[in-house]
Amino acid sequence: MVHVFCNQRGSGKTKALINLANDKVAEGKGHVVFINDDNRPMLQLNKNVRFISTEGFNLEKLQGFYGFLCGIISEDYDIDTILIDGLFNIIEEDLQNAAQLFYLIEKLSEKNNVSFYININGDSEMPEFIKKYVA
Repeated sequence: MVHVFCNQRGSGKTKALINLANDKVAEGKGHVVFINDDNRPMLQLNKNVRFISTEGFNLEKLQGFYGFLCGIISEDYDIDTILIDGLFNIIEEDLQNAAQLFYLIEKLSEKNNVSFYININGDSEMPEFIKKYVA
């Protein structure tokens, strides 16, 4: 399952994603991973959420980010939720060119039974492919 939260900058998407991560940990069904481009939300997350800052990984392209996600899942088969804050702050692409990435994430989700929650800034018009994921 892939859910995309798309809204303008400053609308509270990050805070909602942090709250969702903390709620998922409280449910205790599986491991929760929170991915961000910097360390700012780290102290707001429950200590049982695995926080990953992508600052030092040089994830610029869609394929590299997809490989990064595969590596996270292959390292821990108990992961049931991955939350990605500000996807296009992490990779240097735009939403219009990301259809393949979302398709691959959807297949990864189905194959490994992992739910993905992704925040993106909705400053421009949403492409057609993303509308099925918008929560």
